[in-house]
Amino acid sequence: MSEEVICPWCLTEITWDPEFGPEKHCPHCGNELSSYRTIELGGETEEEAEEEEQEGSDQWQEDEEDDSDSHDHGHKRWLAEGEGYRNTDRSSLALESTLQRITDEQDEVPECPSCREFMLEAGTQSIGGDQFKPAVSPVLGQPVLPAPLELVWYVCPSCFHTSSMLSPSNRQQLLKRLAKPE
Repeated sequence: MSEEVICPWCLTEITWDPEFGPEKHCPHCGNELSSYRTIELGGETEEEAEEEEQEGSDQWQEDEEDDSDSHDHGHKRWLAEGEGYRNTDRSSLALESTLQRITDEQDEVPECPSCREFMLEAGTQSIGGDQFKPAVSPVLGQPVLPAPLELVWYVCPSCFHTSSMLSPSNRQQLLKRLAKPE
């Protein structure tokens, strides 16, 4: 019997096999299933909440006054991050925009296995000759992947992890080899 879970982010029903256990991330939207991020409103009095709000407002005003001396005062944004704030400027916004445009143009956009950010296609690598010795499968009687082959390399713009995947043409060749009748 399997347990059904509803993803709190995309409201998709997720059925998991008890043999493998529950999913940690939603297979549809990729968000964590175990910790739906909520804000707890209870536990503090109205006075404490007002004091925190006033302190945040005072800090915002002080920071704006400090920035008024710089020439790019109007181009700074404050984004909430955890307990504090993070300052973003034109270059970080331009970076995000450029990354988005690059991934929009890619045929495939894999997620980084380390940090789950979208990866950028970095290029292709041809492997053949002495660089690759194919393993001959006794079941097939021939190599699973014959040389030469081509890999597509991806790089993560966040943690700089790299990974590779078979090119689409080599994937098709692999599937044809594996699907040959005996």
